[in-house]
Amino acid sequence: MEADTTFEEHMIDTENGTTGKITGKRKRKSPKKKEKSSPGSPTASPKKLKKKKKTKKAKTVAVPEFEKAAAPIARSSQLPIVKPVTSVVSATKEQFVSPTKEQLDLLKSTINTGINFDQYDNIPIEVFPTVFDPISKFADANLGEALQKVIALIGYSKPTPVQKHALPIILGGRDLMASAQTGSGKTAAFLFPIIASLMSNDFRKGTPKVEGWGRDCKAFPLAVVLAPTRELAVQIYDEARKFTTCSRLTPVVVYGGVPYTPQARLVERGVDIVIATPGRLQDMVDRGKVSLSRVQFLCLDEADRMLDMGFEPQIRAIVEGRDMPPVRRTVMFSATFPKEIRKLATDFLAKDYIMLKVGRVGSTTQSIVQRIKAVADNGQKMSLIKAELAELDNDGRCMVFVETKRSAARLGSELRQLGLRVAAIHGDCTQIDREAALRSFRTGKVNVLIGTSVAARGLDIDNVTHVINYDLPDGIDDYVHRIGRTGRAGNTGLATAFFSLSTDRNLAKPLLKILKESAQEVPDWLMREATKPRMKGPSRGRGGGGRGKWGGRKGGGGGKNGRPGGMSMKGGRRGGGGGGGGGRRRN
Repeated sequence: MEADTTFEEHMIDTENGTTGKITGKRKRKSPKKKEKSSPGSPTASPKKLKKKKKTKKAKTVAVPEFEKAAAPIARSSQLPIVKPVTSVVSATKEQFVSPTKEQLDLLKSTINTGINFDQYDNIPIEVFPTVFDPISKFADANLGEALQKVIALIGYSKPTPVQKHALPIILGGRDLMASAQTGSGKTAAFLFPIIASLMSNDFRKGTPKVEGWGRDCKAFPLAVVLAPTRELAVQIYDEARKFTTCSRLTPVVVYGGVPYTPQARLVERGVDIVIATPGRLQDMVDRGKVSLSRVQFLCLDEADRMLDMGFEPQIRAIVEGRDMPPVRRTVMFSATFPKEIRKLATDFLAKDYIMLKVGRVGSTTQSIVQRIKAVADNGQKMSLIKAELAELDNDGRCMVFVETKRSAARLGSELRQLGLRVAAIHGDCTQIDREAALRSFRTGKVNVLIGTSVAARGLDIDNVTHVINYDLPDGIDDYVHRIGRTGRAGNTGLATAFFSLSTDRNLAKPLLKILKESAQEVPDWLMREATKPRMKGPSRGRGGGGRGKWGGRKGGGGGKNGRPGGMSMKGGRRGGGGGGGGGRRRN
């Protein structure tokens, strides 16, 4: 009884302290408080308070008012607004996230390994210096629960040779320059250790992914992956989405040829791994939309191609001319690393980097059957390609490579007139058209894709059974990349090349070497062409002298690859054109 009396007195004092004494005028302003339910003055006797407590109104007013006042205090003491620092660390460290149904469908859309996948174990491997032992299964790499779950959902049974060696090297904190077969799993070889390291380490140390607001918002990625083409960047992004399905990491892809603003809005939401082409990433860094000050990993996929295509100024501006920290892990992957590119690439790697070389496409495996056919002119090429495409299965897909944009457009038009389902991609196509063509080819809406060297690097498309080199490239390395679009992940494939006896003689000797190393059939005419003296490098033919009354003293410039040259600058209308000469062909 004394506790009840004290409780009633406490309620009375609290109410009087906040509202004062209740008068008649006060009762009219607050209709909820009636005279019978009001406690009265502080000098009220305990006996009267006990009677009011027994009434129904006293219970409904006194007890609920106490609970309403105490409830917010209890909630704020149990759930503080500011969480401890440990919550920030746990958010950046590995957290397993169950994938949704759409994400599971995405994981199942991975190319299955072929019947010759086990033959990869016989590929010769060179590692210098040898510091880390290769792994035999993904569990040996300690990739974490989330990534191991993704690997199991995708169906990867065992790592490929490049993955066996690259994973322990990158996870061990060393820089890497790797040359591996096209289609041997290079993308997973650098994405797996990057994702595993970001999930298991607190690189941000409590700092947010983005800072600022609105147009002043700036993103701070932890990993940067550079690719030479838009198509390859999108493909790497698709793989990164799969591999980060069971984690909270956010990959974003940015590339040129499309509006800047939509990609900037995606970056403003936060990014952990940015996959980009060099030009667009440099633009975003210069505009203040992306900061590279917290980058821990830098990867250059198809590194030789980027440097060879003239991206060296952009790459140096991103790596050396901006705020990227010099202490980081840098990896370079490509199917080829010429000596000149290898010397230049050492500027981006640490002095103790490791060199990894895993075989060579078309030289150590027989999964790609290569056929070389001699042609005399374009008319014979057209006859041969019609015969080749007539043998294509309904479920199969064929990629046809040409050297110029005009050739891609002309060949595509002629094949469509024959009733074939054809799409073409080249430098003059808009990004929307290029993405639409690739999407149609991936889904099987079209089964023939014509492209220039834009489509030669890195594209990983399922069920490409045949690759046709309608025009051979200038270098053997490009040929290696082209035929690597088929026979991927151990699947068998067919590669056919049309060898022009007038313009492709420089490729005879390197082609012969590749065919012999891969135990392919070598035609007799190719052996004869390989023994002939090679033409000099990319030089133009000497111009022919002008003829006729108004002929100039100097002939026109020589054409490239046997094509007619231009008119003489000093010659009249009857002046002769220059003679054709050997040289590099451009897209």
